[in-house]
Amino acid sequence: MPDTLKIALAQLNQSVGDISGNAQGVLDAREKAKGSDLIVFPELHLIGYPPEDLILKPSLIERAAHQLQQLAQASASDGPAMLVGSAFVLDGALHNGVALLDQGKIAAVRLKHELPNYGTFDEMRLFQPGPLPEPVILRGTMIGVPICEDIWRPEVCRHLADFGAEMFVCINGSPYEINKDALRIEGVAKRRAVDTGLPLAYLNRVGGQDELVFDGASFVVNGDGTLAVQLRDWEEQVVQTGWTKTAQGWRCDRGQVETLATHPEDIYCAMVLSLRDYVNRNKFPGVVLGLSGGIDSAACAAIAVDALGAERVWGVMMPSRFTSAESLEDAAACAAALGIRHTIMPIGAAVDGFDAMLGESFEGQARDITEENLQSRIRGAALMALSNKFGPMLMTTGNKSEMSVGYATIYGDMAGGYNPLKDAYKMTVFAIAGWRNRHRPRIGLGPERPVIPERILSKPPTAELRDNQRDSDSLPPYEVLDPILLGLVEHDKSVEQLVNEGFERGTVQRIERLLHLAEYKRRQAPPGVKLTARNFGRDRRYPITHAFRSG
Repeated sequence: MPDTLKIALAQLNQSVGDISGNAQGVLDAREKAKGSDLIVFPELHLIGYPPEDLILKPSLIERAAHQLQQLAQASASDGPAMLVGSAFVLDGALHNGVALLDQGKIAAVRLKHELPNYGTFDEMRLFQPGPLPEPVILRGTMIGVPICEDIWRPEVCRHLADFGAEMFVCINGSPYEINKDALRIEGVAKRRAVDTGLPLAYLNRVGGQDELVFDGASFVVNGDGTLAVQLRDWEEQVVQTGWTKTAQGWRCDRGQVETLATHPEDIYCAMVLSLRDYVNRNKFPGVVLGLSGGIDSAACAAIAVDALGAERVWGVMMPSRFTSAESLEDAAACAAALGIRHTIMPIGAAVDGFDAMLGESFEGQARDITEENLQSRIRGAALMALSNKFGPMLMTTGNKSEMSVGYATIYGDMAGGYNPLKDAYKMTVFAIAGWRNRHRPRIGLGPERPVIPERILSKPPTAELRDNQRDSDSLPPYEVLDPILLGLVEHDKSVEQLVNEGFERGTVQRIERLLHLAEYKRRQAPPGVKLTARNFGRDRRYPITHAFRSG
């Protein structure tokens, strides 16, 4: 029996459905990990996570099975054994599982027992749960291989320990949320390790997949709860960990312990990585966005440059007669600071054309929000025309505060392919913009200098759809609005609870009403990266038509 082991953690970025590409990534990582006894890959790595209903296609399962057999054959060559996540059909039932590939064959398969069915997860409609798993045996060592949700409740780890497991190697597809790191390490992994006295290696995938982004941040904790290894977040890594068998059992040797991104850098990195993978994997040459001179579009432009590089970002300023000289100057200054292409495309002629076209039908009616929305829809149509003609994806730039209360124009500024700010409240947008002016993220491609003019950060927010318009004309200050929305959206608080916390009743009632009325708009919004525990769409699924009000 060996008294040392070397286990490589392959924190990789998967591409959903690219089975051959993901398999090649396995082989490339195995080559880097020569000298290890075992290399471990994230949950469903061969297929990509989450596959959603793509996993129900029999041809995909057949292809994955064939590819897994080829990887098993490759395990006969010099190099470590492999733990590879994939999907398996056993007795006609589809399972989420992991295979140990060693000495040219599939040496063992273990199935996920706990299937998450909350928030972003919907595994119960796709998979059948496996039985409580037994450990796998590698080089004479009993290794428990719980899969993601299997460690969030104690039963699986307790069962594995009772069955003789000497360590846990847990593969994961754990999406990023604000403060998720502490929950994974302190709230889950350390508890399982201390409860059983066994060390636990936690391997997570990295990268963006539609509205989800995975931060990696893999780690190892020992049976006494101490942190032995911490990988970086937001980047791929293949890291070899050393393990020693002591009189008290296996222990992971102290290895690299990286410092994880703190707030709001973590949010900014989530936006950058999710946009990068979305644009690149959907094969867009770049992005185009409306650059208004406001904070939201400036933040989106900075995110896009850090994700894709300045040469792939096109900012378009579309002034109307209500656009201030300040906004024109600020948009130009932002584009120059970022080094992006900048086009000015006045919409006055199009507005006049719509006024003339609708004049007879609107005769006798006062100008109102209808005409304001026309300007936004003209801009949306123009940006979509540029996208269609030249190929870049149209980015939308609305934040969660605006989307919550319907302060966005459907088929106007909501038009587009992806929105990095979709789950970011307005105060969060200010926070990431200020942070980006002081720092460049380590995964960023943009310049190492302030990229958002100071005036954009300090001037009152406005849509500039009428004379002297300010957001505060129709909404509470964001310092008030955002905490109310946090209570209503993230915590499902009632009007009465928020009033008891000090908010004015009429304001809370009005915001709750606007929140419900805007549900139909959010159903038609483009995807955007999930940042909070209750993003619109995947987590918070409200009916459009309902009569309930909480106060």
